[in-house]
Amino acid sequence: MLNFLESKLYSDVEGTCSGKFGYIIAVVSILDIGKGMVISGTGQAEFITRYRAIVFKPFKGEVVDGVVASVTKMGFFADVGPLSVFVSHQLIPPDMKFEPNSNPPSFASDQQIIEKNTKIRLKIVGTRVDATEIFAIGTVNEEHLGVVD
Repeated sequence: MLNFLESKLYSDVEGTCSGKFGYIIAVVSILDIGKGMVISGTGQAEFITRYRAIVFKPFKGEVVDGVVASVTKMGFFADVGPLSVFVSHQLIPPDMKFEPNSNPPSFASDQQIIEKNTKIRLKIVGTRVDATEIFAIGTVNEEHLGVVD
């Protein structure tokens, strides 16, 4: 029974997002599995479980590394682990221009090119937390941010 409860906890919790705690990356240890309570009318049982987990909850001002997922004239999306961060063209250095005719589309300057699959360092300037998802906006328009070699 305990093995089933542990595997159920891992499958139900890992990889999910909670607005209060952020993304639950992995369950590290199970501290306590309480006594089960039978739910009347269904025959199912409910167990209150305490556990420790590795979580990722981004915050404003945090500098993170990610990989560019897509580029449009409005900006680009970067994947930072499970989080998708949008960087608007207004938060990209002014010397970087959108090049729609390049393949793949990119923002380019004399020193660097931002295109799909580019490793990038960005700063989170804002987040919005829903019940099951976190949205973030980032910038690369500061020193030491941008393409990572």
